[in-house]
Amino acid sequence: MKVAVLPGDGIGKEIIAQAVKVLRRLALPIEFQEAPVGGAGVEAAGDPLPEATLKLAREADAILFGAIGGPQYDTLPRDKRPERGLLRLRKELGLFANLRPALVYEELAQASTLRPEVVAGLDLLIVRELTGDIYFGEPRGIATLPGGEREGVNTMRYRESEIRRIARVAFEAARQRGRKLCSVDKANVLETTELWKQVVIEEGKAYPDVELTHMYVDNCAMQLVRNPKQFDVIVTGNLFGDILSDEASMLTGSIGMLPSASMDEKGKGLFEPIHGSAPDIAGKDVANPLATILSAAMMLRYALGRPAEAARVEAAVRQVLKSGLRTADIYTDTAGLRRAGTRQMGEAVAAAL
Repeated sequence: MKVAVLPGDGIGKEIIAQAVKVLRRLALPIEFQEAPVGGAGVEAAGDPLPEATLKLAREADAILFGAIGGPQYDTLPRDKRPERGLLRLRKELGLFANLRPALVYEELAQASTLRPEVVAGLDLLIVRELTGDIYFGEPRGIATLPGGEREGVNTMRYRESEIRRIARVAFEAARQRGRKLCSVDKANVLETTELWKQVVIEEGKAYPDVELTHMYVDNCAMQLVRNPKQFDVIVTGNLFGDILSDEASMLTGSIGMLPSASMDEKGKGLFEPIHGSAPDIAGKDVANPLATILSAAMMLRYALGRPAEAARVEAAVRQVLKSGLRTADIYTDTAGLRRAGTRQMGEAVAAAL
């Protein structure tokens, strides 16, 4: 099995190193090949997605991704900024289905900013369409109008086929879980999402065993804080999914705990923590590597056909949390808890295997 390892920028190298350490402990026949992306790609080859990196990603069975970006890259031309590399990678590989689980570990219920009884036992999945919507729609840009006033334009658009394929992913996921699917839109205002709702309803006819509901995005944002356990699977577009999945991450106590998978139609995927590059803590050995380690577990399950090993990694993470070990983002001043750095947490998970 060939895995492309793309650490990226900021804390990317630190957290990826711990995930690879855990994967190596499994002693599976995996070949790891590393390549630069994001700001590291710009520094190495003048491109946030160097051609050699894209070639490696195409040839690999799966991609393990760290994080990209940093303030030193903010003044680059837009097409050279680190995030453009990730967007291009998703588009080039057809990674249209983003799976973001939000799971509250029993040991971390107290770490959430919401009351423990609101979040305890939470287990939801957000399925986000990843290659369409306003992030990719044309026309786009900033233009100067007659008279000198500037105007920014972005276009929200979805084809019926794009909606159908992500709806099928979400229905299949719901069928394997609690058989409840909530489709999130803004159909009362946006024609794009009016079509979204129509197509999801049509696709739902093939899944009579899945309960389909609909919710406007503003209400969903409120309900995620009010009563998050009402949800099983949420499916939505690129823009809404970006926002809602980050909101859901804080229900778990820390964005440093949430993995994600971005899949193509054949099951190949890119696996990454949902947090950013955190340049303010890069190199300080304080970043939480658990989201990246759990992303590696998702990679084992979804892309490499190793569900038993995926379950072992997830069990090891639970064991370490039960032991009281905590990185700074999930630490509370509670008896029995011990602070750990990035390396120590990765080594603890590897040892727990």
